[in-house]
Amino acid sequence: MAIATSAVRLLINGTSHIAPGLAGRQAFFFFTLPGRRVEVRPAEQDTHRRAVTEQLTVNGKTVVAYRWGTGERPVLLLHGWRSRASRFSEFIDALEAVGLSPISFDAPGNGDSSGRTTTIMEYQEIIAQLQFRYGEFESVIAHSFGVLSAFSALRNGLQARTFVAIAGPSNFGFLVDGFCYQLGLNPRVKASLRRRLERKLFPEIGDIWSTFDARGFAPEISIPILLIHDRQDARVPFAQGELLKTAYGSQLEFVPTTGLGHGLLAVPAVVQNAIAFVTEPDRRAA
Repeated sequence: MAIATSAVRLLINGTSHIAPGLAGRQAFFFFTLPGRRVEVRPAEQDTHRRAVTEQLTVNGKTVVAYRWGTGERPVLLLHGWRSRASRFSEFIDALEAVGLSPISFDAPGNGDSSGRTTTIMEYQEIIAQLQFRYGEFESVIAHSFGVLSAFSALRNGLQARTFVAIAGPSNFGFLVDGFCYQLGLNPRVKASLRRRLERKLFPEIGDIWSTFDARGFAPEISIPILLIHDRQDARVPFAQGELLKTAYGSQLEFVPTTGLGHGLLAVPAVVQNAIAFVTEPDRRAA
């Protein structure tokens, strides 16, 4: 991985000195590419096989959606970048045990769905199709990139009673900054990448940086939020969780963890905290 990262850095930064536009296109390609699809892990196989599957379509891409349970009292699960629905296997089993129906999908470019990449807007369209089918969700549980997609969907009509956000970024700009920092891309490349994202990825949106900044959505999202984030998260820094806590105040219950990193979905205490939050009687009644 270090060798590959170094090669990409040298390629893009080197190109920027002779062809800035081409360097921007190269950075755009790597930024939007989830990379090698991850497989269903052995510990997830049984849960994965139990799912009832269906196919949805977004922008000509086939999306595999999953349902566990009867479909009554649905809970929407949103995975992150370079991931898949089966990563929620521990959550799925726990949700079924309390009578809830987990609903999820492999985003385009991930898991068993087609395509090479995906966007927040595609997440929103898939979520809207599932909302039409299942109605209001008892909760949305999201991880990493799925968190930002969930915030955006909640702002734009997703109906849910609670929201559990796990190790998610607060804004789309952070994803660009983090990508450029990780690869050591120079300011010229970063500026070119930002312009290309504005023109190519979201041409129908004016200011994508505020449109996909969850910190500004607080006046429009009124449901209770549980945020779980690890202090040693190397992929989405803990500071991103602190920004969300500042923006949402008492509406958001912040549960910091220590030493667990970014992959929190199989941690029993994290699962238990989330299930307790989702099933708390007074929240359901509200």
